Amino acid sequence: MMAFFSGAQRFLRQSSSVVASHFTSTRFTSTLTSPKLFVSGLSRLTTDEKLTEAFSPFGQLLEAKVIMDRASGRSKGYAFVTYATIEDAEKARAGMNAKFIDGWVIFVDPAKPREPRPPQQPQSQPSGAGFTVNKTIGWCG
Repeated sequence: MMAFFSGAQRFLRQSSSVVASHFTSTRFTSTLTSPKLFVSGLSRLTTDEKLTEAFSPFGQLLEAKVIMDRASGRSKGYAFVTYATIEDAEKARAGMNAKFIDGWVIFVDPAKPREPRPPQQPQSQPSGAGFTVNKTIGWCG
């Protein structure tokens, strides 16, 4: 019985190292196609300045922009960081992913290209009587 457990332990140890090495090679061999990174998991207190300070050691930083909510003026919890070269962005991605900024764990991923927005629907025009049409409810006044 003891031989079975020692054999099982040896098998698990070998297979877990194979899985770990496969995961590591898959995770870190992906190359960026753009020097722009998407940073998520930010604290609401993180500013552009703090982001710049955290990411500048990895290369020539062109921009570090925390995305703010228009209505409240607070951070939405994510940002974009742009470097001069893809190599600098790769170093920053490897060096800053799963690190802490302002007490929160951040995640650094390649930024995706912005998708085109659908055209806006024209606003309904007021009728002659001063009423507007709300298409989901009916007449509003």
